[in-house]
Amino acid sequence: MKTIDWIKELPVAATVCDAQGVILEMNDESVRTFAADGGAALIGTNALDCHPEPARTKMKAMLVAGRKNIYTIEKHCIKKLIYQCPWTEGGVYRGFVELSMEIPFEMPHFVRG
Repeated sequence: MKTIDWIKELPVAATVCDAQGVILEMNDESVRTFAADGGAALIGTNALDCHPEPARTKMKAMLVAGRKNIYTIEKHCIKKLIYQCPWTEGGVYRGFVELSMEIPFEMPHFVRG
């Protein structure tokens, strides 16, 4: 079966790091998002070095505990949803994925039952 690289051009920044925080992969949007910090040159560096305190300590704890972290931010008049979650391979914890996507300031919310 042919594998497709669906995430490469997805308009969501996707960054993958190992359990120690070393960045393993970045899709095109992630490279653009972090261009001022080095873009694709960040692959192989530690994501902990990109975070000031107290975010660095929080990220260390997430890496150790393997728990997700979800929040929104606003920067340069753009609102984003940040979704950080563990990824596994064969059921074994391997690290974290961070998805960062622009979202509107006002958006519908549906409760479905």
